[in-house]
Amino acid sequence: MNRRLKLILPLAIAAAAVLAGSNIRFNDGCLCQAPIAFLGSILGCGGPGADTAPAVENAAPPEPAEEEGLQAAPAKNNAGPAKVTFVEIGSVNCIPCKMMQPVMKQIEEKYGSQVKIVFHDVWTPEGRPHGMKYGIRAIPTQVFLDKDGKEYFRHEGFFPFEEIEKVLKRKGVK
Repeated sequence: MNRRLKLILPLAIAAAAVLAGSNIRFNDGCLCQAPIAFLGSILGCGGPGADTAPAVENAAPPEPAEEEGLQAAPAKNNAGPAKVTFVEIGSVNCIPCKMMQPVMKQIEEKYGSQVKIVFHDVWTPEGRPHGMKYGIRAIPTQVFLDKDGKEYFRHEGFFPFEEIEKVLKRKGVK
């Protein structure tokens, strides 16, 4: 009986968290739904340790004028302004986020200036406001903006190259 209890109790707690839909706020200010946070902590995306700076509760998000990032695609083919801005919100220390790096590189190489790629590391003080601006619940999150800067698609978690291509083609990226 004691062995069954040891197996059932963690499952019951996890099920209660899923059903409750509760939120967890990490020390770095990231807010995640409990099941996502639990999975993220297993995969290495639960946030940095307690020795980091305190959470920024009411930081003003950056102005939406022009998206600035740590990584942007160089202008390879001068087809004018980018048709899509691909905003990758994650961290350089998160395993699924690291898996997105080669995917972003592929997009950059294949589409050049048609797609502007922007990366924000939300586990840094510079990137944290962008996480709040986009209302990020889990990382990595991909946000796709049209040429006018309006969001037209969002995805949470690892997003394969082939699926991203489908999203890009919706806005005429060839």
